[in-house]
Amino acid sequence: MKNKIPLEDIPLNSYHKKLTFYSSGGPFLDGYVLSIVGVVMMQMTDALSLTTFWQGMIAASALIGVFLGGFLGGWITDKYGRKVLYLVDLIAIIGFSAAQFWVESAFMLFIWRLLIGVAVGADYPIATAYLAEFLPRKNRGPRLAAMVMVWFLGAAVAYAVGELALTFGGDEAWRWALASAVVPGALFLMVRMGASESPRWLLNKGQVAEADAVIKKVYGPEYSHADLSENIGNQNFNTSVWSLFHSGYGKRMLFVSIFWTCAILPLFAIYAFAPQVLKALGLTGELAGWGAVAITFLFFVGCLLATLLINAMGRKKMLFHSFLWSGVALFLLGVFPQASSFIVLCLFGAYAVFIGGAQVMEYVYPNELFPTEIRASAVGLGTSISRIGAAIGTYLLPFALASWGIGTTMIVAAAVCFIGAWSAWALAPDIDTLDLNQAASLGSKK
Repeated sequence: MKNKIPLEDIPLNSYHKKLTFYSSGGPFLDGYVLSIVGVVMMQMTDALSLTTFWQGMIAASALIGVFLGGFLGGWITDKYGRKVLYLVDLIAIIGFSAAQFWVESAFMLFIWRLLIGVAVGADYPIATAYLAEFLPRKNRGPRLAAMVMVWFLGAAVAYAVGELALTFGGDEAWRWALASAVVPGALFLMVRMGASESPRWLLNKGQVAEADAVIKKVYGPEYSHADLSENIGNQNFNTSVWSLFHSGYGKRMLFVSIFWTCAILPLFAIYAFAPQVLKALGLTGELAGWGAVAITFLFFVGCLLATLLINAMGRKKMLFHSFLWSGVALFLLGVFPQASSFIVLCLFGAYAVFIGGAQVMEYVYPNELFPTEIRASAVGLGTSISRIGAAIGTYLLPFALASWGIGTTMIVAAAVCFIGAWSAWALAPDIDTLDLNQAASLGSKK
């Protein structure tokens, strides 16, 4: 027993790998359902006679839903357990996605996409907190980062499916495209069956025997709750939103809210209207549609590189440089909006690759900076706050393109990235070598 490997340093086992795949369902569907609407926006606008107001509202509706779902999902997850919503949210995504096929008005499409967003938002604090509480120290950053990489994979698949639907689906292609999220949703629902509750959450609720059973099942019979550095029956935290500020974690919550908002505000706005943005920059027809697919693939590449480099480069340094250089790329797009198609695609591609570092931190930092008692609540609140800015940006983008033009719009997006770089430099904690309890402790690091 003396030579037993500490749980924080245990090698990845089959359950870690399966849980990573289970948890990837939420990010994949998030990227899918948020991106598919941009591909079919033009055809959908003609079919439903959408005004500029309703284009913006429908594009932002899922983000508004994510705000509500993250806020509520985090609280429910901390209070009632990680498994409570783990399956229910996927069932909801499947049902609401299918309902989009029969919509006949802009209002009903807004409602269904709002509800999809609620279900997607609830999955953020469930899946990521759940995964973080099982993973060993060395693998926690890369595995959590990979969840964001899966988001871009979902977005890339959505763009490809959307383009194929528009090519072969006729006038009703937009309906099939929006409802197509049922397929991946059903697949992920099936594989999530039988997941165990988080032993860290069980210990915090005083359920020691149940936690021991999970630990022995996942790690082996020689392990028990004594091998897991976690509080037992800790009631020091009131798992409410206000506890995130009153318990001394206000600065960390501020940091998470700022950097997460800056990471997704320009990205989601551009994603929702990618073909229109590329058209405004001089790319027309199929070049704009497939250019969006190529750029989405580069987002995936950026996240992959960040995932591979996170341990070597460090969280704080990676976040700062990601924001800085992605902001430079958008700024150059704004200064030279009439550049050749090749230059436009290169600069957009540079933004896509560089922003990968900030994107992967959305699942890493929030899950590491808060203790088990309020972890999911913190992730949920960060999700919600970030989506306020993203929803506003997505709603306003078509107005910005019409009123300011593409150049000024890109410069404003660059400014958001530079604010994100400041937050990384001024507020991000250094926690690279710490285990989960140490990283979440206010006393161990600034």
